[in-house]
Amino acid sequence: MSQKYFAVITGLFVAVLITSNVASTKILDFGFFVFDGGTLLFPLAYIFGDILTEVYGYKKARKVIWTGFASAILMSLVFVVVGFLPPAQGWENQLAYTAILGVVPRIVLASLIAYFAGEFSNSFIMAKMKILSKGKQLWKRTIGSTIIGEFLDTTIFVFIAFFGTMPMEVFVMLILSNYIFKVGVEILFTPLTYKIIGFLKKVEKTDVYDYDTNFSPFKF
Repeated sequence: MSQKYFAVITGLFVAVLITSNVASTKILDFGFFVFDGGTLLFPLAYIFGDILTEVYGYKKARKVIWTGFASAILMSLVFVVVGFLPPAQGWENQLAYTAILGVVPRIVLASLIAYFAGEFSNSFIMAKMKILSKGKQLWKRTIGSTIIGEFLDTTIFVFIAFFGTMPMEVFVMLILSNYIFKVGVEILFTPLTYKIIGFLKKVEKTDVYDYDTNFSPFKF
């Protein structure tokens, strides 16, 4: 079994995750839709998760999910440490740094818990549906797993991060906007996902079915 592109996809997955976390510091308003900037890119993490599980299997996807989890923690710790260190004389952007990259414990906790629940649910459902469908109807697996994974991710994050900090109607709209957009991106990218998965299966000469896999997220 070849793994020529596994490292590349892992790198892209982590890059999307980290970039999304930084971009989420800005809230965007598109009229009906209100969401953080990270939402523009974050759905790609689920697409990469689908690709990893479909081609390389749940066990490989689990390693990548944990890699992303560790990377997010490292990013948060670095931002905290840098924020507390004294700024150089003449550098007057400390308040700007704190406002944009200052890590709020509640936001970090929300992000990590939501990511953990959403990504592992997505990968688990993807792998189980592949077995049940005998590898057919890929679109049902990619979209179905995203519907559940993104629902958990979005509701957990928004609830932990923002519940009680805004009017209830804004709170509900934030959840709905994020969820609809993320699932919509998954559906829109389905043809491209098909092409990438088909290419990887052909080049890597692998198509894993997780018949005997231990699906515990904590199995290393």
